[in-house]
Amino acid sequence: MSTNQKNLEIFKKFNFEIPPVGIKYLAVKPEGIKELDQILDFCEMLPEAQKGKAFYATVDNFTCVGPLLLGMVDSEPIFESGLVGPELGALKDPRANKRLYPQVPRVDKGTVNYVAFAPLDKLTFEPDVLVVTAGVSQAEILLRANSYSSGRSWSAQGTPVMGCAWMFVYPYVTGRMNLTVSGFAFGMRSRNLFPEGLIILSIPWDLLPEITENLREMEWVPESYTLGRKGHKAKVKKIIDRLNKKLSAGK
Repeated sequence: MSTNQKNLEIFKKFNFEIPPVGIKYLAVKPEGIKELDQILDFCEMLPEAQKGKAFYATVDNFTCVGPLLLGMVDSEPIFESGLVGPELGALKDPRANKRLYPQVPRVDKGTVNYVAFAPLDKLTFEPDVLVVTAGVSQAEILLRANSYSSGRSWSAQGTPVMGCAWMFVYPYVTGRMNLTVSGFAFGMRSRNLFPEGLIILSIPWDLLPEITENLREMEWVPESYTLGRKGHKAKVKKIIDRLNKKLSAGK
């Protein structure tokens, strides 16, 4: 196990009801992991791994738009024509649907031939993206860890359809953590993949060392969270008064 993989052990401290899942994009066949034994949509592979299964998928294991987003196949006119979304009731007309495609993150064609999935306790590889399904309080800690040492903002990027692109591909190609809420994405909601209202955070590999270090260093439950409104306001006033005196003394 590499140092980076050992660092991920801190995620076990959250006691997530649904385990985090690591995803890796590969040009060559991964070793020590079995091929998925069924055909699924890209979004359906996440809950499959959350059940405790580690596997890899090839183009033959996918249905829906997954291979298109991963650059495994050429453009598929039936999707990119914009005709599918209106038929499903997800968008008003083809022109609205077509407008989504230039925005949706994708992997360069021919660069990914395999996608590996594994829950946290079965990771044998360093993930390119770690997908964490969390409650609100758990997600707040992770969002704070994203900003704690850098001041980095967090954001929620997505479109009504092709939620898998924003959850799995966007962090990989941009280096930014992304946030969504279960029940927001049309396809995932239609498939009943997750309980409604969970926060799903997708963390790219290059942020994981910083975030795990911040999780070790920072307070997960700051004192202000325990003081109530009046107590917190009193604490803020006390801090401001002390700092103002310090600033005045330094003039």
